[in-house]
Amino acid sequence: MHIVVCIKQVPGTTKVQINPETNTLIREGVEAIINPFDENALEAALVLKETGGAKVTVLCMGPPQAETALRESMARGADDIVLLCDRAFAGSDTWATSYALAQGIRTLGAVDLVFCGKQAIDGDTAQVGPGVAEFLGWPVITYVRKLEVKDGKALIERTFEDGYEKIEAPLPCVLTTVKEMNVPRMASLKGRMRAKKAEIKVLTAEAVKADPKEIGLKGSPTRVVKIFTPPKKSSGVRIDGTEPSVAAREIVSRLKEQKVI
Repeated sequence: MHIVVCIKQVPGTTKVQINPETNTLIREGVEAIINPFDENALEAALVLKETGGAKVTVLCMGPPQAETALRESMARGADDIVLLCDRAFAGSDTWATSYALAQGIRTLGAVDLVFCGKQAIDGDTAQVGPGVAEFLGWPVITYVRKLEVKDGKALIERTFEDGYEKIEAPLPCVLTTVKEMNVPRMASLKGRMRAKKAEIKVLTAEAVKADPKEIGLKGSPTRVVKIFTPPKKSSGVRIDGTEPSVAAREIVSRLKEQKVI
């Protein structure tokens, strides 16, 4: 069985600054990590590798710096690491990203299963996993918390806020994972030594036969018009040390001043 795990490199902090001129994230000086939900996807693939003898390929679309995330994936147990890297991909929204990843997956030969994290912590759209499935023409099951692969089928428990449902899906298919599925492993020293020497396969837009009209800004039906940091909320006003009736009148008076009532 050949498993592909799609990962994304994201800023490893919530204190992200925005360039007011370009409306883009300022990534300089910010630690980059594997998207946490993608770590669960990778762990799920590695478990299947250990129990069923699968081959695990990790695929990432990004700039050359994403090499660190791929090497970390190999240090944890992935067999092959592939980087989709081309200036033509710049500016891709979730639609164009899904298309590019699907094209990349098609170049990897026969694939039985694709894992994605349920969403990325920087965009929070949860659209890429389902998008990849749509471009591949495969079934997709999201929010997977348990998985068993048997007789060419995926037996799945899909989580909801108030419970879960059991689903059976034929292979190949795309699955998106939640944190409850597992606890991602740490990389071993042996794994890090292997990953350090590993050759990363780099695929360009031409190599994956991507239609230029479907990638980058040209292939993105959505655009980010403006990004901004919301103003900090004021601490408000406390009315202490007075009788409830007096406090109530004071609150009403202040609300009238603000023309709330």
